[in-house]
Amino acid sequence: MEPVNDVATSHRPGLEGGRSVSLRIPARAEYITLCRLALTGLGQVRGIGDDTMADLKLALTEAVSNSVRHAYGTSGNGHVDVTYELGHDRIGIEVFDDGEGFDPDEAPSFEGDQLSEGGLGIAIIRSIADELEIDSAPGRRGSRLRFVKRLSS
Repeated sequence: MEPVNDVATSHRPGLEGGRSVSLRIPARAEYITLCRLALTGLGQVRGIGDDTMADLKLALTEAVSNSVRHAYGTSGNGHVDVTYELGHDRIGIEVFDDGEGFDPDEAPSFEGDQLSEGGLGIAIIRSIADELEIDSAPGRRGSRLRFVKRLSS
């Protein structure tokens, strides 16, 4: 297994006393669990409820999986950067890769009467997040997906 390339923590303005943690992983499926573990650790700092944490883990898994599966093709040569921003009333998660872009407005497709895998991850994230930003386009390198979930006090 390749080592994780970078982990950093910092205080960021605008997080109202919050904290930011960044993680860089190789673009390979076996590292997605590491992203989930980092989120679990932050959840313990803030006391995020089980249901909210389950939703956040699902959205994070979908976002990172999209980068791992689609950004670099089958080569797996590349990395995915994940930044967690924990504030007193919200958590923001940003996933960035420098691979192939995609069309964030593309609707999920069907194979016969069955829903195919493509496009469903974004719909899942949209249903969980209170805010969603996607910066990507076909034919352009790099994708950034950021979602925010408000936390109850």
